[in-house]
Amino acid sequence: MEFHLCRDRFCFMGNSYAGQLKTTRFEEVLHNSIEASLRSNNLVPRPIFSQLYLEAEQQLSSLEAGSRADNEEEEEEEEEEGSESSSPPVSYQMKPPPEGCCTTDGFCQAGKDLRLVSISNEHIEVPAGFLLVGAKSPNLPDHLLVCAVDKRFLPDDNGRNALLGFSGNCVGCGKKGFCYFTEFSNHINLKLTTQPKKQKHLKYYLVRNAQGALTKGSVICWKGAEFRGRQSSSSTCSSTLFQLPESSGLSGSTSSEPLPAANLSAPAGTQQTAAAIDHIPSTAAFSSAVYNGKESPKQQLVKNNLSAQTRPSVLGTLTNSGPPKKRHKGWSPESPSSTETWNLQLNLQAPNRIKNDGGSLSSLPHSALVGPASSPMVGSGEPVSVPDNLLKICKAKPVIFKGHGNFPYLCGNINDVIVSPLLYTCYRNSQSLSRAYEQYGASTIQPISEEMQLLLTVYYLVQLASDQVPLIEDLEQIFMRSWRESHLSEIRQYQQAIPQTFPQVPSQIAPVTSAQLPWLAGLAASSCNDSVHIIECSYSLAEGLSEMFKLLIEGKLIKTNYVVIICASRNRAIDSCIVITGKYQARVLSESMLTPSDYQKEVNYQLVTGKVETLGSFFSTLCPEGDIDLLLEKFYQENQGHISSSLSASVNKPTSLNGTGTAACTSYEIERHQIRPFQLAVAQKLLSHICSIADSSTQNLDLGSFEKIDFLICVPPSEVTYQQTLFHLWHSGILLELGLEKEHLTKQRVEQYVMKLDAEAQIKFKVFLQNSMQNPHTLFVLIHDHAHWDLMSAMHSLYPQTELSTGLVDRLLNCREVKEAPNIVTLHVTSFPYALQTQHTHISPYNEIHWPSSYSNGVDLYHENKKYFGLSEFIESTLSGHSIPLLRYDSSFEAMVMALGKRFPRLHSAVIRTFVLIQHYSAAMMAVCGLSQMKNYTSVETLEITQNLINSSRQCPSGHGLMVVLRIPCTPLAAVAYERLYNVRERLALEDNFEIILGNPNSGITIGKHFVEQLKAWQKIEDVDWRPQTYLELEGLPCILIFTGMDPQGESLPRSLRYCDLRLINSSSLVRTTLEQELGLAAYFVSSEIHTEKAVVNDVLESDPEKLSSTDNEDEEVATEGSTSEKRSPMKRERSRSHDSASSSLSSKASITAFCSESSPPLIAAGDTAKSSHQVISNSAEETTNNYERQKQKVDKGAQTTISKHLPPVTEQLDTKQNIKSAQISITSSSSSPFSSSSSSSAPTHNSFILQTSQCSMTKASKQPPIVFLPKLVYDIITSTDSSGLPKSSSLLPYHSVMWASSFRPLMSKMMTCTEQSLYYRQWTVPKPIHMDYNNRNEGRMDTFHPRRLLLSGPPQVCNKNKIGKTGAYLQFLSILSRMLIRLTEVDVYDEEEININIKEESDQYYHQPGDMWPDLETFKKMPFDYTIHDPKYEDASLICSKLQTINSEERSMSRRQEDMYTRRQTTRMRLSKYAAYNTYHHCEQCHQYMGFNPRYQLYESTLHAFAFSYSMLGEEIQLHFIIPKSKEHHFVFSQPGRQLESMRLPLVTDKSEDYIKSPTFTPTTGRHEHGLFNLYHAMDGASHLHVLVVKEYEMAIYKKYWPNHIMLVLPSIFNSAGVGAAHFLIKELSYHNLELERNRQEELGIKPQDIWPFIVISDDSCVMWNSVEFDCSGDRKSDYMWTERNVSLKQILQHIEATPNVTHYALIGMRKWSSKTNSAEIKEPFSCCHVHDFIMLNVDLTQNVQYNQNRFTCDDVDFNLRVHSAGLLICRFSHFSVMKKQIAVGGQRSFHIKSKVSDTPVSISPAQYICAPDSKHTFLAAPAQLLLEKYLQYHSHRFFPLSLKNYSHPVLSVDCYLNLGPQIAVCYVSSRPHSLNISSSGLTFSGLLLYLCDSFVVASFLKKFHFLKGATLCVICQDRNSLRQTVVRLELEDEWQFRLRDEFQTANAKEDRPLFFLTGRHI
Repeated sequence: MEFHLCRDRFCFMGNSYAGQLKTTRFEEVLHNSIEASLRSNNLVPRPIFSQLYLEAEQQLSSLEAGSRADNEEEEEEEEEEGSESSSPPVSYQMKPPPEGCCTTDGFCQAGKDLRLVSISNEHIEVPAGFLLVGAKSPNLPDHLLVCAVDKRFLPDDNGRNALLGFSGNCVGCGKKGFCYFTEFSNHINLKLTTQPKKQKHLKYYLVRNAQGALTKGSVICWKGAEFRGRQSSSSTCSSTLFQLPESSGLSGSTSSEPLPAANLSAPAGTQQTAAAIDHIPSTAAFSSAVYNGKESPKQQLVKNNLSAQTRPSVLGTLTNSGPPKKRHKGWSPESPSSTETWNLQLNLQAPNRIKNDGGSLSSLPHSALVGPASSPMVGSGEPVSVPDNLLKICKAKPVIFKGHGNFPYLCGNINDVIVSPLLYTCYRNSQSLSRAYEQYGASTIQPISEEMQLLLTVYYLVQLASDQVPLIEDLEQIFMRSWRESHLSEIRQYQQAIPQTFPQVPSQIAPVTSAQLPWLAGLAASSCNDSVHIIECSYSLAEGLSEMFKLLIEGKLIKTNYVVIICASRNRAIDSCIVITGKYQARVLSESMLTPSDYQKEVNYQLVTGKVETLGSFFSTLCPEGDIDLLLEKFYQENQGHISSSLSASVNKPTSLNGTGTAACTSYEIERHQIRPFQLAVAQKLLSHICSIADSSTQNLDLGSFEKIDFLICVPPSEVTYQQTLFHLWHSGILLELGLEKEHLTKQRVEQYVMKLDAEAQIKFKVFLQNSMQNPHTLFVLIHDHAHWDLMSAMHSLYPQTELSTGLVDRLLNCREVKEAPNIVTLHVTSFPYALQTQHTHISPYNEIHWPSSYSNGVDLYHENKKYFGLSEFIESTLSGHSIPLLRYDSSFEAMVMALGKRFPRLHSAVIRTFVLIQHYSAAMMAVCGLSQMKNYTSVETLEITQNLINSSRQCPSGHGLMVVLRIPCTPLAAVAYERLYNVRERLALEDNFEIILGNPNSGITIGKHFVEQLKAWQKIEDVDWRPQTYLELEGLPCILIFTGMDPQGESLPRSLRYCDLRLINSSSLVRTTLEQELGLAAYFVSSEIHTEKAVVNDVLESDPEKLSSTDNEDEEVATEGSTSEKRSPMKRERSRSHDSASSSLSSKASITAFCSESSPPLIAAGDTAKSSHQVISNSAEETTNNYERQKQKVDKGAQTTISKHLPPVTEQLDTKQNIKSAQISITSSSSSPFSSSSSSSAPTHNSFILQTSQCSMTKASKQPPIVFLPKLVYDIITSTDSSGLPKSSSLLPYHSVMWASSFRPLMSKMMTCTEQSLYYRQWTVPKPIHMDYNNRNEGRMDTFHPRRLLLSGPPQVCNKNKIGKTGAYLQFLSILSRMLIRLTEVDVYDEEEININIKEESDQYYHQPGDMWPDLETFKKMPFDYTIHDPKYEDASLICSKLQTINSEERSMSRRQEDMYTRRQTTRMRLSKYAAYNTYHHCEQCHQYMGFNPRYQLYESTLHAFAFSYSMLGEEIQLHFIIPKSKEHHFVFSQPGRQLESMRLPLVTDKSEDYIKSPTFTPTTGRHEHGLFNLYHAMDGASHLHVLVVKEYEMAIYKKYWPNHIMLVLPSIFNSAGVGAAHFLIKELSYHNLELERNRQEELGIKPQDIWPFIVISDDSCVMWNSVEFDCSGDRKSDYMWTERNVSLKQILQHIEATPNVTHYALIGMRKWSSKTNSAEIKEPFSCCHVHDFIMLNVDLTQNVQYNQNRFTCDDVDFNLRVHSAGLLICRFSHFSVMKKQIAVGGQRSFHIKSKVSDTPVSISPAQYICAPDSKHTFLAAPAQLLLEKYLQYHSHRFFPLSLKNYSHPVLSVDCYLNLGPQIAVCYVSSRPHSLNISSSGLTFSGLLLYLCDSFVVASFLKKFHFLKGATLCVICQDRNSLRQTVVRLELEDEWQFRLRDEFQTANAKEDRPLFFLTGRHI
């Protein structure tokens, strides 16, 4: 027989019994089918045999359905509406609401709120006979609407006897008498699209809880509703149809897990495929368990105000009353529990911590605390009676885990059992197919069978040790591996993603049948010494449970921990359950079902009611000498004077020691605050992520708009954490650095920046939000420190019983204002980020920053003298090969706890553990004080801790001691422990020896006055009122810190921490975050220099066992071992046994070495030495040097071969080492602790007190990680690893408020990086409804990430006195972010003095007054033109001579190399003003529309327009293209129709407008699409203006991408390799052509041509700001004036220039280049007639006949200025205005690279190679000929003009052009045009003649006017060799000049590149 997926599907072939039916089964199916057909309206019922045999398909479909998390309500609607998928739903049109009424969802038409959340606390009058019920609205899935309904129209518990019809009232407006549900649904605004039915929309009864609040109660059990059509894999094919008794309910008291249904705001879609979810009671609302369908007496008292007919919180009774009237799709009459509710992946150890769990539980009996009924499986069959006195007899409550099939009823003493559905849930989930395979439509891979599940469970239980507890994660992974192995071939096929469906490949292993199962299970259990007991039943689980109870009562299951009950028969499904009968396991599992708040309440209840008194009396009987308190009192009376004086000696010792000259302890040397390298790395990573957000195209963060930083740090409501953060903030100096506070900082001011998340947080947060709204130019960083604390949803913290602080994080940090504020960035900082890495997280994976690893491939990335010692290093220390394990458990303590647990079964184990540990500490203190008999009543571990604590202060000359952290999570127990230990300490007169501190998160630190004075002396504090406020300030104080609170809240511990006692942590609630944060208390940075100190060890130690027993050699080297463990060979290591004190005899040396007792000579009498094993331990001081340690010391000593066998005297040795250490400190600027008393081991004698005082315990403690004691259960989980080496703790559920998305998930791997772990959790975890991220998916967006939210995760670093950890990193981030913002608001602008000032004529004549606003035209015409170039960028250019000048050659700067030209120019950093021009990285809100980033505009809608005009000089028509965005089309004129571009609109000269710039601005640009300053919005002060970017064709696309809203003028492709001259040329010619077109167009409108505005602006793409000089001419004389320069808008400057009188008479108008060195003389004359550059206004009308040279690359503006002046036109420079030019390192002229045309390899080519002889084999260059010419002349013109070199009195005559011949040659410019203005050349003798592309105006007679030196040289440049010869002939040059063939040259261009040709000659 082959058994497949379904339990009832058999092969018909070859089986004698296959297909045979039991008569009763057949009759039932036949009956039900007939009844269904009678009830059905139009559909044919399913054939009977398909119901009996063909249910595998159903199950498969239900499996798929079971793996989806669809919205339950929607599916219900579909199922109710359509009988089958083929029948369309009936459409329904609601009656339109009356006019003017309210139509808001959740409100009635009268406008009254009906939502349960809103009115739960209001008093609602309910008429007699009416009940309050909750209605569900399809538009509000998270809410219930409250209605009052006549109970006669509601069903009873069995879903029957409801009258047809409806009668209800509106509780909002009070309207009564609704007789139709349709009418009522309209009134309460249900807005239905289907026919209203009360069965569908009235869902829950509403009841009052203990606080009187209205809450959701049980489900209204409408008839038939429980048989909805989705089948669960575990119960689909049940082979018998059973009727449930009418009183069916829940059996026993089950897990305390409140259902999600209990949460008022939980969306309906959260329960995975849970059609029957509505029938699960909302038990959490009643805070009590349900007992077999009835309420507990306490609960009935709570509900006595309800009507007797109110539905109790029962599971909807799933009695099969026949099929429903309508056939529902997929309905199967044999599946009464066909749909389930428990989709939660729950850990046996870690149930949901839902805090809103109802009223107080402290008054309820323990049985009521175990939890509400929450099983998805109802009882069936005959009931099982739970025996009386079960708890009393068995000493534990058995925990029953429901498995497969049907579970019987329990009755009788059900308070003594616990029933849990967790195992059932695990079984069901493991049968769902993975989403990974569903996507291929796979249905052939079968899930693991139920028989195999149960068998694997038995195997798992068998291999558990007696002290282990089963983990649900283990079981899930076992199922997963089994499934993978059995279906490997199918999985591989689906992984290949082949679309076709594969045939089923039979498994290699034959499936287990139900008949084989009991035998195989028994076989498996036979080897476990009866730890697992198998009970096989024939008919039902009831008989097996009865037998189990019988065996329990008879005491036959004493050795048995697990009882597996199986009911299996051949022709039906198996039923199973597993009973935990082991006392330890049952206790742990039952306690794990308590939520944290229940746990606290239960413990508190036991303390308050005095149940623990029996425990106390038991302890008092342990001591044979009488009550321990009497013993203490007796001891106190006898030793009152003696001990206090001897123990307080250590306090007085420092004075005497210092007096004798012995070195005092210097452990308190103040360490200089310093940022660690990895902190800086993290800060820079944070900054990088911020920049990435700003640079993205989403515009979510505009860094350019922020001027400063502000911040708020949110911390948990722990006073210590709060004060600690204030301390770090104060000492970091960040507030002063950010400019937030002034020099005199007060604590009150610092407190404004740290917010404790408590009741007062909202006030401070409101101020923060107001500040963010009022300061839009400030970037606010909201830092959420310890971000894993309190992730409760705000909706779930609205219940009255919850703490005020819960849900605060959600309410504040997730509020709408924070999410929408564009200037708030939220940074979550945590060591445990797992809860923020779910499927619904707000944080993008790209916005996660992980702490960097210190090592990469063995290389130290950050040269640190401190190494981190965290969880993995602690685990590493437990492996053999390490000297001392730092993680330990106390087996004797665990054994005593286990024994007492059996003795006191009703007491919570936390109470027992705490009382045992208090007893141990008390006994240990007494033993150390001389009561040696008490050693037998403590454990070795506790004795070690106490001994080292008490003696630690004696080992230091200053009295420094150790800290012991005693972690007691439960606050009431911590108070008991504090009181008890305090009393014991007082009785033993130890009150001056060490302090006991109760560390409650809600209060500050309280310590005795004596210890305060000690701390003040150590820390050199003089403030009389000073008290320690953080644990860090307790450094060096010998103390026991009782650390309480359910979770640590970020408190840092000092370096003197030596022992971390975690034996009392709650080990039953195991989630990864909880475990890791508890162990994080011990996380530590240790000095990585330890190995250097370790080498100085006396060799005597190795050979003298007597001295070994008295050395003070602590386990120093553990830290180094752990931190360098990755460097070892990866040999297989086993656990060291030294963690268990009971594993070996106490008298043996091996065990002594394991305990690392840190004591000095004992306080007891010397005569007792070594009498007992315990005394050996107390006498031994640091006996930790085992063989491995000594071998290590030998190895280390090998490096120091000069160490002698006999060390110098101890004091000398110490002094030497202090000097060495202090020298190290002075050399290395590290933040390691500069302890001078840092000696390692020596060999003192017992009476060598000096040595022991020098061995400061705190100094040693600070160099080593603390020793951690754990509960055995936790220790096993922490230290056990999987096959990849991953600790088991890492695979636990990550956080209590998340759950696994599927049990079908891959295993984590040890090799996973932090990023990979994050992605794993993001895929495989989902938040529970109580989690604040739960509703993040419901916002209707695909991307639910918040763009301005970041997550910084790093290891827990609690011992961070020097801010080594995350706090220092994020404060450093604020610092560099602030600096970057300041840098963003600054630019480097050129700041250079004008050149050639000394050549300028000094004249006393001033043409204008300094305060004149505009030039006077007539006066200006009289001003001479200054030919000299003064712009500093032309420092390398040739001087232009205007008359006979004698210039000293030294006054001209030496030529600079080409590459130096940009690097050597002087710049200064300037703060951007509000009138600056910006590049593409600026995105402020004001200019979004300007830039095209406003979503209301169709940004990228631009049109391409051709614009053609002819130009005779080029001999062809020029065609330009405009790209015009839609938003800029109003600047242009288009033809109608056709939309052809006709012209660009121009204003009139007479137009005047404050908000309009008349001159169009053209900016030629290349290579600067990102960095060009084209955003003129702010520069123009928002004024309307026309701005055109002039770009080359090949750059058009990239410029359009970055500047979508700018007009582009695209040059023809022939100009792709042209220089700036071509752009200027085309701009001018286009503008003139456009002026003509506009004149013609507007002339038709009656406007005169001369009235059209003729100016354009040509601006460089690097002009960033503009300035104006203002004069104060209040003096009488002209020279009496003051001036200031300020930044102004470009709008102001342009409007000022445009308003110049007679402005159209000026051809060129420009302004000064800004310089900080400008003096008064330079601006005294406000207007100059000279060269203008960079930013000019050009009159295209006047300059019609003056062209730019389109071939030029450099100096084209100088050339053009000279042409304009020679044409007799006016050039005016406004000296009062200046332009600042930004230094831009890319683009512009630097975009032209001259390289070889032959080879692509970049080879440096010198300018000398730019020309060559014609027809030579010279390497041709890939560069324009004109560029080669200009560059050659700039650097090598002296080859052509040797006489001109530094000969400034004899310049080179340059005709019609200006070419730069280098700074050492002067030129004289003349124009050949008739009537042109030229200088007087009489008296000038020229040293050379330059003729560049002469036109016809240059004639021979013109040249003969000039005189040349003998030997002067001539250079003629033409387009080709033919033109060259023609020019020589035409100009008759051979008359005066001598030419040679070898004097002909060409630019190094190939022929196709049209080289330029040169001819040189000498004057005769």
